Amino acid sequence: MKKKWILQVILLVIAGVFIFIGVNRGEAAIVLNKAIRVCLECVGLK
Repeated sequence: MKKKWILQVILLVIAGVFIFIGVNRGEAAIVLNKAIRVCLECVGLK
């Protein structure tokens, strides 16, 4: 049980580091722009 908990914490920390790196590189804005474009295409506005 303890090994599973340690693995979950390690994976959570790694995920947090990757999210931090992505935000610092400006990738969050790119993903948001792509999501907006996809939504507009689904509605038929673009």
